[in-house]
Amino acid sequence: VWCESPEEVKLRRATLVKKHLKRLKKMDGAIKLVGGRGEFEGNVEILHNGSWGAICDDEWDESEAEIICNQLGYLSGDAQPTVNSHFGPARRRFWMDNVYCDGMEKEISQCRFDGWGQSDCSSTEAAGVICSVPEEFRQLAQDHDHNKKSNSVRTCPWYNTFPYSWYAFVIFCSTSLPKNIKLRLMGGRIATEGRVEISRNRGKTWESICGDGWSLLEALVVCKTLSLGYASDAMQTDYFGGNLTSRSLGGIKCVGNEQTFGQCLYDSQVTGKCKSRDAAAVACTEHMADLIIDHFDLMKTAHLEDRQMFFLQCAMEENCVASSAYEVQKENPGWHLETRRLLKFTARIFNGGNADFRPAIPKHLWEWHMCHMHYHSMEVFATFDIYNSTGQRVAEGHKASFCLEDNQCLPGVTPRFACANYGDQGISVNCSDIYKYTVDCQWVDISDLDVGRYSLKVAINPEFKVPEMSFENNAAVCDFFYTEMYGSVTNCVVQRP
Repeated sequence: VWCESPEEVKLRRATLVKKHLKRLKKMDGAIKLVGGRGEFEGNVEILHNGSWGAICDDEWDESEAEIICNQLGYLSGDAQPTVNSHFGPARRRFWMDNVYCDGMEKEISQCRFDGWGQSDCSSTEAAGVICSVPEEFRQLAQDHDHNKKSNSVRTCPWYNTFPYSWYAFVIFCSTSLPKNIKLRLMGGRIATEGRVEISRNRGKTWESICGDGWSLLEALVVCKTLSLGYASDAMQTDYFGGNLTSRSLGGIKCVGNEQTFGQCLYDSQVTGKCKSRDAAAVACTEHMADLIIDHFDLMKTAHLEDRQMFFLQCAMEENCVASSAYEVQKENPGWHLETRRLLKFTARIFNGGNADFRPAIPKHLWEWHMCHMHYHSMEVFATFDIYNSTGQRVAEGHKASFCLEDNQCLPGVTPRFACANYGDQGISVNCSDIYKYTVDCQWVDISDLDVGRYSLKVAINPEFKVPEMSFENNAAVCDFFYTEMYGSVTNCVVQRP
């Protein structure tokens, strides 16, 4: 007979008590989902110092969503992230921002992030998840599959991009908007701004749209449909007036490259159930930046380098290496002598628009980085990811801030933006911001990667937080062939993030 020691009994009881308190949402790190149609979905809130707070959607993706759903007791594989306050605006302060999980954490509070309460996010940037879908929603998807052959339901552009096609349909692709839908802007100070109103009966009656989840992608299509140029802002607000009714559409999703608003989709499950009571609004302009990634320079400069961790200490402060490096630092006293294998390359970003590209946040909120000795004006300007043959992300580059400046301009164009001396940051028209492979963090840490064939994706402005003319040329997807001594990046194709 085996008996527990008093210490083991005490430890087991403490573990059970801790688990019980977390489940009762009375202990630091407890989480809950709010604003959804059921307990399986919603914006994420976390308990810290006795108060509930939201999580910002900066860098929020599948890895973080999986941790949340596992922490709530849902099965792995179903988790999908939501952004732009999909389930209504953040009701409380933001406790976490720039959350970075490697997938091994048991709880979201164990992931790396900026620090409790350190955030520059607005109420429209709440992160959320959808952990599972009840049986009645699955039946809707089965009906969709049955009717798709008869073209009674428009095929969803996301339909084959998620692990489960029924999931993508139910959440994002319930219904197509009417093709003959009419649009107008109302309540604005000028003709190019205001709340978005739609008419489904040729202008006889008009309705406002629920602002929950409204983003630049939808605003971009609205401005295009109305021949007002490009979207400079997408707002979830009651500033421009308007009444939401039981007929007000919600959950509208556009890819951003649609020719008319009638090609977008909406979620019939949330029609007339706007959590925020804020209307969708836009501001349009004829002058806009347009970032274009130089995929040729990426291929030409890509190479491998082994570097000692002693020389990566500054980069490690900004999450520029793989998670295993931090474990080595924690467990190995001689960690600084260990090496990491880096796939390095140059990222040259050209502004081909007709207006300067400027940071999303004001200058007084820029963050000073001692390691690099300059202010960083954007939290997420570029992401570097490596995928295997099944589409699973197996390595990712840094999620650090960036300093924007004019490094090289076309003949006759004078550079105006520079990072030094707290200078104004941005990318002028017909100028490029160049992050050479010699710059810290301009790499992907592939130390844990097996040899083989992969895909490399370098994406600029990947979260669509800063407006552009188009997002269709913001990413380069390339073939990456890796051996123990050699790595090549070839066949790059420019596409959307």
